[in-house]
Amino acid sequence: MAEKVLSFPLTSFRADGSLDPDGYRAYVAERLAAEPGALFPACGTGEFFSLDEDEYRQVVTIAVEETAGRVPVVAGTGYGWAQALRFARIAEDAGADALLVMPHYLTAAPQDGLVAQLERIAAGTRLPLVAYQRGQVSYTAASLRRIARIPGVIGLKDGHSDLDRLQRLVLAAPEDFLFFNGAATAEIQARAYAAVGVPAYSSAVHAFAPEIANAFFTALQAGDTGTAGKLLRDFYVPFVELRDRVPGYAVSLVKAAARLRGRPVGPVRAPLADPSAADLADLKTLLTTGLDLVGAAL
Repeated sequence: MAEKVLSFPLTSFRADGSLDPDGYRAYVAERLAAEPGALFPACGTGEFFSLDEDEYRQVVTIAVEETAGRVPVVAGTGYGWAQALRFARIAEDAGADALLVMPHYLTAAPQDGLVAQLERIAAGTRLPLVAYQRGQVSYTAASLRRIARIPGVIGLKDGHSDLDRLQRLVLAAPEDFLFFNGAATAEIQARAYAAVGVPAYSSAVHAFAPEIANAFFTALQAGDTGTAGKLLRDFYVPFVELRDRVPGYAVSLVKAAARLRGRPVGPVRAPLADPSAADLADLKTLLTTGLDLVGAAL
């Protein structure tokens, strides 16, 4: 999976907020045409937190059907372990290849509890698990050694961007344990993550402009610091500055950018909110700049 950008597709909703299966199918097919390393449906970018179980089943099933075995499908799951297992079993039935275990709901927890959460989920599903540390979930090196020994736990996605701590986790893990850069707008920190042994990353930009995401990834892999630096300066850093204006824009802006390109993704669901008219205008200008840099069209 580290050889290509990892795609986290948006979930398509109609104007009234209901799920749009046909729009989602068309959107996923287009993501796959951009040749990602893996598809991660119903995760953070896909608004997992707003899906009921029937909607989740449809989203994962469509992703599996459209992928048709070409790349791994890693579905999101989360909340407490009991609810996480309900989603896990739906993903199993739908044909997913693995699960991304997102942070549990609301409360802080000790390291023993974080490990026990993964143990309970792993014991109840046949699918491999990738743990996601973000928000209130953060593993110590000692806990990483423990979760790496849980049958079925194959990797860790990091969203904290504490590279000192992450280096300790990488050094504590078995050689075949997978690590993923899950920072918001991961390209900003891709070079730093790669330096501590974590080259694979998820790209929110791939959800609306795979041309930009793939151009950056190609430049990074080739050691083309000029192209990578220009994309960072002129597109990624301004995008992050725009993203940081309003909580939730890490998803809302991505969805708005996809709509600007005519993709059938619809609005975000509450508690997220779509961008203001002023921010949308700035996003359109920035998107044009990014696409011009890689010779693509809005």
